[in-house]
Amino acid sequence: MTSTAEPGIGPDKTLLLVDDDEAFVKRLARAMEKRGFQVETAESVAGGRAIATARPPAYAVVDLRLEDGSGLDIVETLRERRPDSRIVVLTGYGAIATAVAAVKIGATDYLAKPADANDVMAALLENGAMLPPPPENPMSADRVRWEHIQRVYEQCDRNVSETARRLHMHRRTLQRILAKRSPR
Repeated sequence: MTSTAEPGIGPDKTLLLVDDDEAFVKRLARAMEKRGFQVETAESVAGGRAIATARPPAYAVVDLRLEDGSGLDIVETLRERRPDSRIVVLTGYGAIATAVAAVKIGATDYLAKPADANDVMAALLENGAMLPPPPENPMSADRVRWEHIQRVYEQCDRNVSETARRLHMHRRTLQRILAKRSPR
């Protein structure tokens, strides 16, 4: 499909999309092709890493949780193979802890689902000069607590016993908290 490229994409228009939601990845691929990208898709960590190793793209959008593992493994592979790649981590499980982990590994931005093609495009091409606007609805106290627990959990390499010890919390209580979805 030939289309006019968006200004700011640059000469290398390669884009890797990795998401295990087949319908979503196909829709996003079509939308990004219309915006001028040359899109390759994968639906697993293994597929994403294979493309990242063989043909590292200039841009990537990677789902955090895939059926066969974490999308952060793909981010690491991309960062090793192509340090200048712009990588956006996309997830339905938005948490500050995972956002921090993604950025530390090398992601340039982090978006929570549902994100449309315009959100993805803005994140891929953002140069970091502008600060995002303040949130319309700030986090609740329950959400802040949950985010703190998630951050400590990530810092402990997802070790439940160590996280519970550092939070002065019973291990089973922590397991129940981690099994639940995040509060709104």
